[in-house]
Amino acid sequence: MRMLTIETFNALLLGFTIGLTGALVPGPMLFATIELSLKKDWLAGPKVVFGHMLVELVLSLLILFGAASLIGSNTISAISVIGGLALVIFGLLTAKDAKAAASAGISPGTSGLKLSSNPIALGLVTSVSNPYFWVWWLTAGSALVLKAYELGVLVSLAYILGHWIADLSWFTAVSGSFSRGKALFSGRTHEMILYACGGFLVIFGLYFMLNYNNPIQLS
Repeated sequence: MRMLTIETFNALLLGFTIGLTGALVPGPMLFATIELSLKKDWLAGPKVVFGHMLVELVLSLLILFGAASLIGSNTISAISVIGGLALVIFGLLTAKDAKAAASAGISPGTSGLKLSSNPIALGLVTSVSNPYFWVWWLTAGSALVLKAYELGVLVSLAYILGHWIADLSWFTAVSGSFSRGKALFSGRTHEMILYACGGFLVIFGLYFMLNYNNPIQLS
């Protein structure tokens, strides 16, 4: 029992460390979180992570049941095109609504596509649209989950939980900082930050789409 407790704690710590390493790397989910934090409040971060967690939960189950092996390079290429297009659309909507969202008299999320202001939906979309997210989970991520599973279900769950705690901690800190800071920003600064977030989402989307036929190898 003591050995199981130690292994479970080690898996939790490993999941947290690896998860934090990934969370700290700027990506589509980060800029979506910043944008929504400025439009809404600090809860935007946890909600975005919840959408992200839903994808990772499904992937973890697929890995444990062996179904992830059915996903190959062609699937990653399709994700790059479809997901990239989705990111471009969300980025353009963010830029389009930047001026209105930065105006004091406009309620957040009242303009543009409703989905673009839904944190859970954006957490899901910015995850599944990122081919590097899939490549990592189908290589190193799957290996780590399966290795933890060899030591027991609790150890595997501890690893996944640690990974989620890292994501939740970082993105909550980001959304908390930006939601508080928006009261200090001038309308122009607020607007410029939203333009920048929209621009980064468009850049990520175009990059994924243009590199659809050259996905990173899964082996």
